[in-house]
Amino acid sequence: MRDDDTGAGPRCLVTGATGYIGGRLVPELLAAGHRVRCLARSPGKLRDQPWADDVEVAHGDVTDRASLTAALRDVDVAYYLVHSLATGDGFEDTDRRAARLFGELARAAGVRRVVYLGGLTPAGVPERSLSPHLRSRAEVGRILLDCGVPATVLRAAVIIGSGSASFEMLRHLTERLPVMVTPNWVHTRIQPIAIRDVLRTLVGSARMPDDVSRAFDIGGPDVLTYRQMMDRYATVAGLPHRFVLPVPVLTPRLSGYWVGLVTPVPAAIAKPLTESLRHEVVCQEHDIARYVPDPPESLIGFDEAVRLALRRVQEARVATRWSNASVPGAPSDPLPTDPDWAGGSLYTDRRARRVDASRETLWRVIESIGGDNGWYSFPLAWAVRGWLDRLAGGVGLSRGRRDADRLRAGDSLDFWRVEEIEPGHLLRLRAEMRLPGLAWLEMYAETDAAGRTRYRQRALFHPHGLLGHLYWWSVSPFHAVVFGGMARNIARAAATASPARAPRAPAGPLPAAGDRPPTIT
Repeated sequence: MRDDDTGAGPRCLVTGATGYIGGRLVPELLAAGHRVRCLARSPGKLRDQPWADDVEVAHGDVTDRASLTAALRDVDVAYYLVHSLATGDGFEDTDRRAARLFGELARAAGVRRVVYLGGLTPAGVPERSLSPHLRSRAEVGRILLDCGVPATVLRAAVIIGSGSASFEMLRHLTERLPVMVTPNWVHTRIQPIAIRDVLRTLVGSARMPDDVSRAFDIGGPDVLTYRQMMDRYATVAGLPHRFVLPVPVLTPRLSGYWVGLVTPVPAAIAKPLTESLRHEVVCQEHDIARYVPDPPESLIGFDEAVRLALRRVQEARVATRWSNASVPGAPSDPLPTDPDWAGGSLYTDRRARRVDASRETLWRVIESIGGDNGWYSFPLAWAVRGWLDRLAGGVGLSRGRRDADRLRAGDSLDFWRVEEIEPGHLLRLRAEMRLPGLAWLEMYAETDAAGRTRYRQRALFHPHGLLGHLYWWSVSPFHAVVFGGMARNIARAAATASPARAPRAPAGPLPAAGDRPPTIT
């Protein structure tokens, strides 16, 4: 390793740092003494992470040669934690091209090791018979092993941890459906692994000897069918026994749509996950222990992994979630700004209210919006819009919030994404629902010239084509109820907050309207 004279550990590049695994790996690498550089398409999403000041942030993408070349410069270990899951029919080609470019540039940069977390593939099953998801993961692993840089390819099945897509799918299927009609894949044998053991193995792989370049199966100590996993989850969670009725007519594709409706995991992600359960995924070896020894207390079993994950959920200490990564196909265009935006039509809905409360109290109401707290207007309309989005293959309202009280840039919030947050002043949300255009919702806590608290709200919509214009005009009659009611009820909620439940003021002085905190570059 190219440790420098100061004794600092190897420099690690983490791709996918805004995602579920990457966001948890970064602090573990820092704790192990490594230097960390994060590659992110949207660096602002990392700004509010507790470790943001301890890492370098490179703006770029694994499909962009120039930015990837810069990000790999002087790197010892490169973690490849990205994939194009559910981005469309061409996701396998996208993954293939990205992996080849990553391997080529890693070799050119003199990277000492590439570490990749892929999927566990069934033994004896031809690759052409695998689900597209698993087939692509296997191909990416081969590409990285052949790139000319020593590579560690870790292959895991179901990862059990608070916020993981697999855990959320298991959790909501078990909790919401005491009687379930299920497809035959509930009898498939699976070897799940706890997120803590995944992270320990990823960190340990950075120190692997240079002459080791191969794939490793990683899994926990238990091999269970999916039905057994649901039964044991119910026992750990204190739920009554669940009745499962497998039926052969529910194909993995159909059950993906079903899972997408029942759980927070949208069909675009649920379908490849369920398709991957057609075949048995059990580790064929445990050779990784030669290089990353098992902990003295042994690997974490399924029941303990569920117990740890549930404790995190109940204590609202979920560090990252599957929804940390942007929804495939979500818009990424810059916010139109008035008055100099020249990108075509832009519809706006503006609301403002005087608030008989402090600005700090108003801000806490704004920051707590969404999830179980709701949207402060016409709950039925929001619920219907959420269900329509789910039926169209979107995320709907089921993602909820990562934290009941606090938001940070990049958080998912029902079918919105926190695009910008200025504590005490501005919350800007970008829509990730299925829309014929781009949409934002802004909420401001301000103080007017007379020192009185003022709430200001702005909804923006940039239509795509004729359908976008028709959409706006079809829903605009309801704006007085939805957006007007939201402004009115947010002001009322702030005014009626009791002292015992008064929202907490943000740390430090409140910024003046228009002030912006520094951003990471």
